[in-house]
Amino acid sequence: MSEMNHPVLKKSKIIKATIISLLTGVLLLVIAILPAEFGMDPTGAGKLLGFSKLYVPEEAGTTNLGAMASNPSTQTIKLEKAGSGPKVERPVEADNSPPSTQLSSREDETKVVVPAGKGIEFKIDMLKYGKMKYEWTTSNNEILYFDFHGEVKQEKEVKEVYFESYTIANSNNMVGTFYAPYEGKHGWFFRNTGDEDVVVNFRLKGQYAL
Repeated sequence: MSEMNHPVLKKSKIIKATIISLLTGVLLLVIAILPAEFGMDPTGAGKLLGFSKLYVPEEAGTTNLGAMASNPSTQTIKLEKAGSGPKVERPVEADNSPPSTQLSSREDETKVVVPAGKGIEFKIDMLKYGKMKYEWTTSNNEILYFDFHGEVKQEKEVKEVYFESYTIANSNNMVGTFYAPYEGKHGWFFRNTGDEDVVVNFRLKGQYAL
């Protein structure tokens, strides 16, 4: 009976094959897996080869790690950001009785341009318990930081204005129904951390004055 000779790989060849496998795995991770699964394309090869098109963003409420790394405005917002702070007293006018007649209902569509690297406010006047439905979207789905808040109408001018924040977030779209808790100016502060101007398209319907 003849003996079978099994080929024996040299140690150097095994090490070489292991290194090649590791490098191949890293390349696949950077070029294909990160762009397709996580929306992260550090080399740009994922977009060039089409892997970036396979990425589907997470549902609302989850975090896109790629967007977090590239856009500081999407970082977590803390409770302390809401409102004018504990040092500013709530004015007595906030507790005034609602009017017997509300403002006439109206409907408007308008645009607000938020300059690159700057912030801007868009406000409307409402009476206490006035109702409004609203919708806004950014022109190219750009993410903006915003603070939807209201200021109490006061009889005398003050150095520090009291305001309450209703919603603070980073988004490209918002829809809702709003009841004014007091008479005053209510609306949005937008901050654009990008390099290009962003257009916000508004639709409003309710009891307010522009």
